[in-house]
Amino acid sequence: QVQLVESGGGLVQPGGSLRLSCTASSLDYSGIGWFRQAPGKEREGVACASSKFDMIYYADSVAGRFTISRDNAKNTVSLQMNSLNPEDSAVYYCAADPHLVAQELCVIGADYWGKGTLVTVSS
Repeated sequence: QVQLVESGGGLVQPGGSLRLSCTASSLDYSGIGWFRQAPGKEREGVACASSKFDMIYYADSVAGRFTISRDNAKNTVSLQMNSLNPEDSAVYYCAADPHLVAQELCVIGADYWGKGTLVTVSS
């Protein structure tokens, strides 16, 4: 079991940037990533990677704007979000899985989930 805690959400203006962080209780997973869910919409895997970060997947909706990265020394995975627009508003979740990585993780989902952090893009 891996515990995940997100931080960094908040209110940002359109065109702005925000950085989310996810602290994991251990590195005992194969894949880790970020998902989001807006009210009335399905959950979307936006950025997912293998634990070694040799495989990285981005959803088309965020490619070129979002970057997932890691700091193993701190057991932290971050999501840098640039050029935000109101459609990016959602609760963002960090998730990890013992088997799934990168695109399959983003598409199928994960075993371990954080509680989420709210991102609101509005003027």
